[in-house]
Amino acid sequence: MFFRNLTFFRFPTTHKLDDLEKGLEECALKPVGPLELSSRGFISPFSRATEDAQMLNRIGDAIWITVGSEDRLLPGAVVNDMLAKKLAEIEQKEGRKPGGRTRKRLKDELIVDLMPRAFIKPGRTDAIIDLEHGLVIVDTSSRKTGENVISEIRRAVGSFPALPLNAEIAPRSILTGWVAGEELPDGISLGDECELRDPVDQGAVVKCQRQELESDEIAKHLETGKQVTRLALTLDDHVSFVIGEDLVVRKFKLLDGAVDQLENSDSDGVRAELDARFALMSAEVKRLFRVMESALKLSKVD
Repeated sequence: MFFRNLTFFRFPTTHKLDDLEKGLEECALKPVGPLELSSRGFISPFSRATEDAQMLNRIGDAIWITVGSEDRLLPGAVVNDMLAKKLAEIEQKEGRKPGGRTRKRLKDELIVDLMPRAFIKPGRTDAIIDLEHGLVIVDTSSRKTGENVISEIRRAVGSFPALPLNAEIAPRSILTGWVAGEELPDGISLGDECELRDPVDQGAVVKCQRQELESDEIAKHLETGKQVTRLALTLDDHVSFVIGEDLVVRKFKLLDGAVDQLENSDSDGVRAELDARFALMSAEVKRLFRVMESALKLSKVD
């Protein structure tokens, strides 16, 4: 289990989560009902990988939780096609076009009729709760999906004052400075990908991949006033990632320098291997956050 994206939320380290496991159990995922479009709740992080059904996995100050989902797939095109046929039948029979209220009533009746027969799509979103730094790190690049996970935690434990990361200085100004030649934080090196935007509304956007970022071509874009809004970086040859001005980490990947530690571990069995992977990933994510916190001037949470 390695996360691909990291959306961070911060909460006061003084906030206690003593009843977290009990709350997760009480808010476990329930099967979506025959007349429901979706259901959300917590599931075991291990899913079907092991017989362990515990609702969280904790190693040190890092807690692994998972929000599960069940969504009924009811394509709008199918509903609209059946509705059109019913409306045509009424028009032919009564010689008039049905009004808006009739259309809405018929559509609602169709949805109620079709829902019990609709396919169910299961899903999961994993997250790490870092008690040391007061963080929730969600495996998503979508702020909305991240907020949904925070809402589920809040439903399980009651009050939970978690907020998205915020920076004291505009992140794009710092990222632009790094590409322009300013000193990089210790352990950080430039990757081969960036996005540059003209600061004016509806301005030009340049996306570069597999590109030498210290080249004259990139320098010319900076000279015209474009600013870096996404930037690929590497941390100590352990982690590669793309950081955006929204402070979301995308394309998070553990490199050989980190993964080699798994090969040297004595983990035996599926559960032990998952524990080893979680311990490694959570440690690297924490290390990355400490670098981000200092380099990007992240605001504290009281």
